[in-house]
Amino acid sequence: MKNILNLALLLIICISGKAQTFEKETELFRKHYKEDFLKSKNSPLKKDDLAYLRFFEPDSTYRVKAIFKRIEKSRPFEMPTYSDTNKTYVKYGQLKFRLHGRRQSLIVYRSLSLQSLPQYRDYLFLPFKDKTNGLQSYGGGRYIDLRTGDIKDNVVELDFNKAYNPYCAYSDGYHCPIPPAANHLTAKIEAGEKNFAKEHK
Repeated sequence: MKNILNLALLLIICISGKAQTFEKETELFRKHYKEDFLKSKNSPLKKDDLAYLRFFEPDSTYRVKAIFKRIEKSRPFEMPTYSDTNKTYVKYGQLKFRLHGRRQSLIVYRSLSLQSLPQYRDYLFLPFKDKTNGLQSYGGGRYIDLRTGDIKDNVVELDFNKAYNPYCAYSDGYHCPIPPAANHLTAKIEAGEKNFAKEHK
């Protein structure tokens, strides 16, 4: 009986330790995310605005393993933006995963313009919409950044806690891609960034 209690206690400690580590990782990501607004020349936010950024509580159930399938010979296409302009992308691959027991699928895209820049050569773009848009989160959808190096043995760790708002959520005048219909999830993604708490500029 004593051994069983010890094992149970050890398990609780391990689970608690993993939860704390996950929360620290998420908070560190958000810290760097906020700092990037102050580094970017095109940022819509100033230091005082950062206090109005809001996020869902870190939730490890929104970090999932996704099966990646490369989309070969994808032709470039024009993805509309909220400023009535277009940006050129190709479909890079498909992600299939389960979220809270339900099957989901998303397409990962690659920007042709960014691909020509050394620092973004391995950059992948994952725009999506979900059932929180217009309520708890920005109505125009959210984004997740990935890198080709995140794909290991055709598996990607997809963390919706890292979902963030496009610049259009804070101010007009930005060319924010509209998530294609293929990336409209029927689920509520109660993770990542919420609505901006300050009036839109």
